[in-house]
Amino acid sequence: MKIGLAQIEVTAGQPEINAAKILKFIEQAKTQNCKAVIFPSDAISGLYFNESPANLREVDDYIKEIKAVNFNVIIVFSNGTLNAIEDNLEIQVRNDVDSFAFDLISEREKFYSELAAKNNCPLIYVNAVGIQNAGKTVYTYDGNSAVYNSRGEIVKRLPAFTETLDVIDTSEIENLPAIEQSDEKPVAQIYRALSLGVEKFLKQIHMSKIVIGISGGIDSAVAAALYTKILGKENVLLVNMPSVFNSETTRNLSEQLAKNLGCKYAVVTIQNSVDSTIRQLELTPITFLDNGTTEEIKISGFVRENLQARDRSGRVLATLAATIGGGFTCNANKAETTIGYATLYGDCAGVLAATADLWKFQVYELAHYLNDEIYCREVIPQGIIDIVPSAELSDAQNVDEGKGDPLHYDYHDYLFRAFVENFATPEDILNWYIEKNLEEKIGCASGLVQKYFSTPKDFIADLEKWWKQFQGIAIAKRIQAPPVISVSSRPFGSFVEAQNAPHFTKKYFELKNSL
Repeated sequence: MKIGLAQIEVTAGQPEINAAKILKFIEQAKTQNCKAVIFPSDAISGLYFNESPANLREVDDYIKEIKAVNFNVIIVFSNGTLNAIEDNLEIQVRNDVDSFAFDLISEREKFYSELAAKNNCPLIYVNAVGIQNAGKTVYTYDGNSAVYNSRGEIVKRLPAFTETLDVIDTSEIENLPAIEQSDEKPVAQIYRALSLGVEKFLKQIHMSKIVIGISGGIDSAVAAALYTKILGKENVLLVNMPSVFNSETTRNLSEQLAKNLGCKYAVVTIQNSVDSTIRQLELTPITFLDNGTTEEIKISGFVRENLQARDRSGRVLATLAATIGGGFTCNANKAETTIGYATLYGDCAGVLAATADLWKFQVYELAHYLNDEIYCREVIPQGIIDIVPSAELSDAQNVDEGKGDPLHYDYHDYLFRAFVENFATPEDILNWYIEKNLEEKIGCASGLVQKYFSTPKDFIADLEKWWKQFQGIAIAKRIQAPPVISVSSRPFGSFVEAQNAPHFTKKYFELKNSL
């Protein structure tokens, strides 16, 4: 018995498009003598759509329309079993729609392999491709549909990120040779997921031009290289916006990046605008109208730093984007997003945060991959890869003096990942610290804890600082941040966050006091 595996791109909320495609794929399956064809779940509606009575009724009408067409083919939209009567065989069908997460593809295949072997029954898994948008999170669907024999071995795998119809003859499943696990590097899978996500998302919102603020740092450089490859250099405008705190080093690196990519490039200095805003506000009296008294305000150094970020995004990038009929990007990474190391209404803003589900070390990996495998030349200058990460918003962040962000990314990346993706709490972290296996538990290099924290007091101060940020103001920033393209099992936007006060358990304080 021949069965068609319809790995299709599902357009959420557009049942007329999906129904037409389903009918087309059924016809193709029929021409190949298939007795059944399996589609991803929710193939007509998509996972995220407006479930109004009218829309649900329309989906039901299309289901009836598909059933009414007599193709003499069994159509499968849901999980269950399929009896291959010709081969006296029972097959498990799984058509869960699984979004891409590079660390879960192997786990997914392991799960279905064990399921097939446990039941001593072949299993057919069909996934969708494309993207589906849950509002704050853009999910990419990788395909990788597969057929497992009764021993749990993969005997057929459909190509990733590709819409296709493939056919399996059930009489051959047990005799087909097993396929090895894919050896594709995680960074290559991340690149493909991000490329697909950005391309599809921008098409859905009818946007073809992008403005990117580039600082001479790694995050904006990776964003520039990624968007340029997807949209073409003629549709990308790179903008460097220096203040007095931006070094000649990063200005030159920004220009070199633009030259390497061949994009349009502009330099818009912001110092005059920042100074003008400060003067205007400091000379503006604050009046209490009930008694006529006034007071003056003073702009602190910290507020001056955030003013620069807001001026860049809210004034320069937003205006340029509107002028060219496009949008501007948010160049955040997941470490910054976790603890809110960004300015609300400043570098938190943008139409899409393509790299905000990547930890800093993954951003660097992607930079190397873009140079080595995608462009096959150095488009991201080595100087950008080598320079200390810095916001350059004050003299305390002078890159020429080796000063930068208040994060040790080789440690904090992994600590924050434990918070977000492994549900670790300060109690867990302190337990592991006491047991001297913290680095092993969170996955960072050995020796970093002692390198950065000479005493338990220093370690605890750092832990509490970032936990309070993660569970405090960072939540407000994440709620208002742009959509994120998911490449992990737990991207921000995929779960509900409440703006509650940071919490430390009773056990945590007992452990803290013991130190």
